[in-house]
Amino acid sequence: MTDQPRKGPAYRVVTRLLFIRFWEPADAPLHLDALDPSQEHLRPWMPCAAGEPPTLEQEVGNVRHLRAQFDLGRDYVYGILNRDETAVLGGSGLHARAGVPAAEAEALEIGYWIHVDHINQGLATETSAALTKVAFEINGVERVEIHNDPKNARSAAVPRKLGYVQEAILRQRTRNADGTPSDSMIWTILRDEYPGSPAAQAEIEAFDAVGNRLL
Repeated sequence: MTDQPRKGPAYRVVTRLLFIRFWEPADAPLHLDALDPSQEHLRPWMPCAAGEPPTLEQEVGNVRHLRAQFDLGRDYVYGILNRDETAVLGGSGLHARAGVPAAEAEALEIGYWIHVDHINQGLATETSAALTKVAFEINGVERVEIHNDPKNARSAAVPRKLGYVQEAILRQRTRNADGTPSDSMIWTILRDEYPGSPAAQAEIEAFDAVGNRLL
């Protein structure tokens, strides 16, 4: 277990362009508005994008579940919204693996997806830089990881820009949307590497559940 102080979780993170925050049930329509046109764009990289989009009722249930997991410290899933919170631009998260709650984990994994109309604008990089900073400075972890399909060059560019190190390509460890095996590229950044990384220079504000400033 890490001995770094834990101040988190951060419920809201404000960056230059984005408002990164926990999902609320009222966000369900905006979430669907972002997911529906992005299905084809996301399907090759996200098996969960396969199949029909959820109904609004189903999506409200999904978002309520994500909020509950967040409040319980099990998994920190964030929406990526514009600064006035009128549109969902994507999603991200700080995830623990192997059954360890995120609130207790020594390592967290950042995942991300971006609305098809907003790719190639640096939003995944800005989000990942912000959450890398949150993971080390608020969650107090020892390591942050990013996993991507080796064929997804756009996704691989994000950790590379932020000073992550490619550790390995794990063969046939995941599945494509059609069920066929897929490789996984693993990127990591360690606590002692973080201060010299571009992610450490991210200018953000972060707040807890009641609005107290954490960063």
